[in-house]
Amino acid sequence: MPDDTLQIDFSEQGGSILLAPQGELGYNEAPTLRQFLKQAHDKKPTRIVVDLANVSYMNTPGVATLVEALQISKRNRTRLILCGMNDKVRAIFEIARLNTVFEIMADRDSAMA
Repeated sequence: MPDDTLQIDFSEQGGSILLAPQGELGYNEAPTLRQFLKQAHDKKPTRIVVDLANVSYMNTPGVATLVEALQISKRNRTRLILCGMNDKVRAIFEIARLNTVFEIMADRDSAMA
């Protein structure tokens, strides 16, 4: 069951959708993120930006949810951009070498440009 404690700001700007989760992305929160990503993909945007600036912690289910979203994005020809990672979250992506798979930008402004 999705965890109601994870807050995710969802906004549309032109042909882009911005998701900005706040809090931890672990086992309990991943289904909530998956739901929001599905809503984003259903709108068929040209770009989905996931701003991770307010994500303090992420473990395997959170990463797996983003990998799943990347696969769907590639099928739909939608750009999926991650941005705003803190050092802890970035380290997870670098250790798993996912920084070579995802499009990662420093901040929301550069991701939305």
